[in-house]
Amino acid sequence: MVPTSRRDFLRQTGTCAAHLGLAAAVLPPGLARRWTAPAVGRIVAAEPFGRLEAVADGVWALISTPLGGDFTTVANGGIVAGSSGVLVIEGLMQPAGATWLAEQARTLTGRWPTHAVLTHYHADHVNGLAGYSAGGPAPKVLATTATRDQARDKNLPAEPARLTRLADVVVLDPAAATQVDLGGRTVRIEPLTGHTASDVVVTLADPAVLFAGDLIWNGMFPNYVDAAPIQLAQTVRSLRAGPDRLVIPGHGPVAKAADVDRYLAVLQAVEQAARQAHARGQPAAEAGAAFALPASLGEWTLFTKQFMPTAFQAWYRELAR
Repeated sequence: MVPTSRRDFLRQTGTCAAHLGLAAAVLPPGLARRWTAPAVGRIVAAEPFGRLEAVADGVWALISTPLGGDFTTVANGGIVAGSSGVLVIEGLMQPAGATWLAEQARTLTGRWPTHAVLTHYHADHVNGLAGYSAGGPAPKVLATTATRDQARDKNLPAEPARLTRLADVVVLDPAAATQVDLGGRTVRIEPLTGHTASDVVVTLADPAVLFAGDLIWNGMFPNYVDAAPIQLAQTVRSLRAGPDRLVIPGHGPVAKAADVDRYLAVLQAVEQAARQAHARGQPAAEAGAAFALPASLGEWTLFTKQFMPTAFQAWYRELAR
């Protein structure tokens, strides 16, 4: 496979993936290193594009590390295994990333994935989907109608193999949670909104693990390109759980309750500044360029002047309603 160049990567992707690709070009190496460490679970596999952490018995988190310029996976994902099935989370950025995750699933569990869940349509979560068909039987792909349709209609390049897999998606109920029995382990796929109009999260009750998609970011400033900011904050608050639950964010290292609280504080700081700027009639781009997160919230990867206007523009759209 020919590696994707940064120029091609940015040309092909206009959502979270491009957000990250731009960051890779400007992020200081020291900050990138701080974002990628430390691992919460035991690392069972590692590549330049990411690492696989064992976070519970039969549960592994893929923590992608694209800021070095390797865009094989880009988004986080994971593996959940039961006695009769194996579920993988996300289609990832490139087919090679999905194939790698499926091969890791087979190494760790003895099974090729039987199910794959897409949390939303953005390219870094979907475009590699066809890679799950390389080396084993194609898993059953679960996604909402909106995720399927937007991934088909918006994501570039329009690769035939991915479009074929999207055509076979098993559509999730947009109004109720879906339970998937993997044999002695049930995962819950819940439809939500906030990051996009069609998000889902994957939860396990025992052990307490949440795969949050891009509704939650950890140590990385979130992408607001499709966001409904009021709903986003409400959804994240609803996902706040006890101190023992591990959260696999869409981007950044494995999170705990304190990390989710810090993320909520970031969302709140953006909201307060955007509301004040909107009230005084300041243009969104200007307000975003002038905004700085409070130092008490620590360093957030991607917090650069060219990214903040997107967040303010999302808030201005919301306030205009």
